[in-house]
Amino acid sequence: MTNLTIKSLPDDLHDGLKKAAARNRRSLNAEVIQRLEASLGAVPLDVEQLLERAQAVRERAPLPYLTDAALRVARDEGRA
Repeated sequence: MTNLTIKSLPDDLHDGLKKAAARNRRSLNAEVIQRLEASLGAVPLDVEQLLERAQAVRERAPLPYLTDAALRVARDEGRA
């Protein structure tokens, strides 16, 4: 394993990490490692791909596409 030294770490960031480590019952070192692993393991969101997948699901869905007018009618019928 490699050692890492962080220089010029702002005091408020250091304090926040120490408090988070205490809350999570971890050492400061373990807290920093956990946060680095979590941030590097995160998958960036591809909005275009997400919208394409949502549209594909919508096209396969057996339910009709609801318009504002249809929703108003359903809401008003439910109040009768």
